[in-house]
Formats: sequence, C-alpha cells, structure tokens
Amino acid sequence: MASPREIVRTESAPSAIGPYSQAVRLGGLLFLSGQIPLEPETGQLVTGSIEDQTRRVLENLSGVLRAAGSSLSRTVKTTIYLTSLGDFSAVTRRTFPPSLRPARLSKSPRCRSVRRSRST
Repeated sequence: MASPREIVRTESAPSAIGPYSQAVRLGGLLFLSGQIPLEPETGQLVTGSIEDQTRRVLENLSGVLRAAGSSLSRTVKTTIYLTSLGDFSAVTRRTFPPSLRPARLSKSPRCRSVRRSRST
C-alpha cells in the first residue's frame, strides 16, 4: 500500500502565495517548495545584500524543515536560482558550510553555460 501524502505547514515561513504547499512528505521523503526572501510576519521582501536575502531564505526553509521534524543538515538536494552569477560565492559560502557541501552544482562558477544533471 502506498504511503499517504502529508502536507506540511508552518507560520515560521511565508504562506504559499499560489496553489501549492510549503512542503509535502511522502513516506520517508520530504519535498519543499522554493522560497524567496520574504519575512513570514509581514510578507515583505527582504532588501539589502545577497547575504541578507540568503539568510532569510535559509531561515524560511529551516522553519519548514523544523515543522516536518527535519533540518538543513539532512538535505540531500537543493536548487538555487541566481539572477547574477556574481553572487555565486556569497550564496554558496552562506548556504554550504563545509559539512553541507553539495555533490555537484548545476552552474559552474568558472563556466557561464548552463549544465544539466539528472538524478536516477
């Protein structure tokens, strides 16, 4: 019998703006919706440096993960969309401390072309 799908909700992250959930658990897997740097209490975008925006996004994701009984340290895959490759170092430094380095990146800081990867 298939595992039931469980919707995860928390006030520690912004409410979904569209017709989606903050996260969905299916069996032992947890799938989170993307986050932008919104303050959960006000719904306002964080302005300022890329570090400030990255911090807010990570706090939002952490809130959803906590509500599901998990944490950033258990993350297996993440996708980050940047509007400027110049922000790459600042974002990855904040997002991926040495203990959480990703297995691979979808865009190389040394190559401006986009690379695709598939999980099987």
